[in-house]
Amino acid sequence: MPSASTLFGASGNKIQAESTQADGKTYEQLRQECLQRKKLFEDPDFPAKDSALFYSQSVPVDFEWKRPGQICKDPKFIVGGADRTDICQGQLGDCWLLAAIASLTLHKDILSRVVPPDQSFDLGYAGIFHFQFWQHNRWLDVVIDDRLPCVRNSLVYLHSAENNEFWSALLEKAYAKLNGSYEALKGGSTLEAMEDFSGGVGEVFETKSAPADLFVILKKALDRGSMMGCSIDITSSAESEAQTTTGLVKGHAYSITGLAEVNYRGSKVRLIRVRNPWGQVEWNGPWSDNSREWSVVDKADRVRLLENATDDGEFWMEFEDFKSNYDRVELCNLTPDSLSDDTKKKWNVNVLEGSWIRGSTAGGCRNFIDTFWTNPQFKIKLEDVNHTNQCGVIVALMQKNRRKLRSEGLDLETIGFAVYQCQDNEDHAEKDFFRFNPSKARSRTYINTREVSERFFLPPGSYLVVPTIFQPHKEADFLVRVFSETKAGALEMGNTVQADLPDPPEPSKPEEETKEEKGLRKLFEQIAGSDQAISAQELQGLLNGVLSRRKEIKFDGVSLSTCHSIINLMDVDGSGMIEFQEFKVFWEKMKKWMMLFLSFDTDRSGTMSTYELRSALKSVGMQLNNQLLQLMALRFGDENFQIDFDQYLTCIVRLESMFRVFQALDTQNRGEVTMNFQQFLLLSMNV
Repeated sequence: MPSASTLFGASGNKIQAESTQADGKTYEQLRQECLQRKKLFEDPDFPAKDSALFYSQSVPVDFEWKRPGQICKDPKFIVGGADRTDICQGQLGDCWLLAAIASLTLHKDILSRVVPPDQSFDLGYAGIFHFQFWQHNRWLDVVIDDRLPCVRNSLVYLHSAENNEFWSALLEKAYAKLNGSYEALKGGSTLEAMEDFSGGVGEVFETKSAPADLFVILKKALDRGSMMGCSIDITSSAESEAQTTTGLVKGHAYSITGLAEVNYRGSKVRLIRVRNPWGQVEWNGPWSDNSREWSVVDKADRVRLLENATDDGEFWMEFEDFKSNYDRVELCNLTPDSLSDDTKKKWNVNVLEGSWIRGSTAGGCRNFIDTFWTNPQFKIKLEDVNHTNQCGVIVALMQKNRRKLRSEGLDLETIGFAVYQCQDNEDHAEKDFFRFNPSKARSRTYINTREVSERFFLPPGSYLVVPTIFQPHKEADFLVRVFSETKAGALEMGNTVQADLPDPPEPSKPEEETKEEKGLRKLFEQIAGSDQAISAQELQGLLNGVLSRRKEIKFDGVSLSTCHSIINLMDVDGSGMIEFQEFKVFWEKMKKWMMLFLSFDTDRSGTMSTYELRSALKSVGMQLNNQLLQLMALRFGDENFQIDFDQYLTCIVRLESMFRVFQALDTQNRGEVTMNFQQFLLLSMNV
């Protein structure tokens, strides 16, 4: 269900973070328990074992888990303020995370949320620390113990330049716990961690095709508190972390920490400051720490910009050199203000969640038109408040929990989205809508990143956002965030559950029967015998005899279970059998259901696709939401997402029976009924 969310509540207060401990206890409760027991905390949810380090390999060396007090004499949580020089990479390929932490240190208000400052190794120390991260529209409080992996009394992973400072190492451990292990942090996008630290929305700029005013965009972003990173593409795995002759590292995540303009020989030069999370290895070209360009710059500017300039991994470059050398810039906007506009705007946020399920809602991209329309669809309504006939909107699609699922052999799917203009009163759009209507906007590409986002300017109106995985039949959970300039309504399409079922016709007199009805009566009397009623077993024999002649229908016979369901649906007098008038009504239904089945069997395989089930049910008057359709597809479809005639018949009969029973009980037409346990059992057993 859609829900609105921002980083701050309506009163401006920060939203309370949720405990993530399996036992539900908070950081403070656990800390107090440890103090009372006079025992240091040992986290049962993330024990100090090899499984916390690796999931795909055995531990290559003998690690020791040590608390900071066992590593040095006077451990401190933070020494002299959390600073970007506190972040030195260890033996783990998570430079993307370190670059984001470096950006985080420039934003003290956000840093104090992610790294609660009232923690120490002094008074009240109990071997327990906590950090807060944003995950899928929720703030989570992650508790850890302070046992850290070491080799020969030195930290193996992230550490501070100060040997007795541990906030950054503990932050990395908390993030590893959030994602399942340290190994799960190998490789990633700086933007991913930036969003997890802020709840912001990301944007990506390719420097070679960026807007002409990219410097201005980045300057405004920095002024407004956005976190920024950059990187150089690689063309092969051999280039990963390869150092260029100018001191830059390919396939490596850097953070952007400053922008400036200086007077240089009578003209303005635009500069950008970049930091390597390794804490060393710097640009050695123009405007690097000891380059001759600085000697011509005004002394005040030189002192201000080169303050504490050492081999700390941070350096200045001319902006044009930056664009020539770096390929990508990632911004995490803490509020999605229009960075190319001087006017700061308040944006509204709608958050919508869903799943791609094989056989029902995993329809793939527009290339697969037969299933594309079955993807989840979300409607947004944009209003024109500035009378410009344009509404600014950011659409961000995020796949959930994929980093944590790596240990199960799952990784990022290739995702994207499209935006279509639609009518206000339309519900879930079907195949023909997408066949004849082009998209009004879409993600630039399908890509295997955690999130894809795009900024659009669209005319006011109603739009469908269709998030997809590139290939059909791929499963994942996702989150769609829609940022709009004005309050925009947003809801998931296909949420209606209703049935428009006609009343059965009045029985016709024998003398008024048509030729077809007389033939049907003769067949019925042959089967029914003296009691003039058909049991489930007799109905099974009749249906199998008739349907076996239909070579275009593929099935292994109608099951007895299906026939019992038919009896329950048609048996008006509760005899457990059906008489001729009841059978005649059923036969008319049967003919309609059969024609629908054949019409949806587009490839003439004798089966119907589970993706077409929505349309087939709608054609007989029953409309289900995505959750129920997913259940139907799982219950009645085979491994190839096909439904044979028997399963199709069972599905329709049981649904109609359920709808009719519910409508009979819902005498006030409120959409809800009350029943006791016995009534529930009778109802469920009779379906």
